[in-house]
Amino acid sequence: MQAPMTLYYWPTPNGWKISIALEEMNLPYDVKLIDISKREQHAPSFLRVSPNNRIPAILDPHGPDGAPISIFESGAILRYLARKTSQFGGSGPRAAIDVDVWLMWQMSGVGPMAGQAHHFLKFAPTDLPYAKQRYVNEVARLYGVLDRRLAQHEFVAGEYSIADMAIWPWASLWAGQQQTLDDKPHFARWLKTVWDRPAVKRGRALHMDKRRDPTPDIYGHSLKS
Repeated sequence: MQAPMTLYYWPTPNGWKISIALEEMNLPYDVKLIDISKREQHAPSFLRVSPNNRIPAILDPHGPDGAPISIFESGAILRYLARKTSQFGGSGPRAAIDVDVWLMWQMSGVGPMAGQAHHFLKFAPTDLPYAKQRYVNEVARLYGVLDRRLAQHEFVAGEYSIADMAIWPWASLWAGQQQTLDDKPHFARWLKTVWDRPAVKRGRALHMDKRRDPTPDIYGHSLKS
């Protein structure tokens, strides 16, 4: 039996991307919690794995040529795991391009914009209406893009892939981003389709009790943290 990977993790949308992927790919892993509320991401031992002092990161004892490898940045981890397992990376060259396009769309758009919306809506020490409205509006625009894409495809890249695993954790928090599903029926359908996958439920539930703010389900109902 292969030694398990180590997942450096905290229950955030970026952390869920990788816990979901590991569950979907049926890869054994151990969890090393990095408590960002205690700034454990700045510890020298973690910086050796993730020089950018952000979760998630992984340590794979069976990397290329059998040598251990550590990887940070959630998009890079997802691409590595897809290549390693030949799963969820696109079945064919054109499909793989679509997966990469939508994965990069998440990394450059949905994650940063939704993250800023969360910060200014929930955690900023002063009320900044301009900042809140700016990021709420940009998240709404991005989810409109996603809804139009999903009008033509069951999943973001056509087939279920690491692109869905990257986008869904942030998109599932739409209610806390002051968004609505009323005008996004395809987005709403996709949220439920992905949520119905057992591996997604397992990945998102990982150490959910550690979250510092109540986390809604995909319908906007509060979950106990």
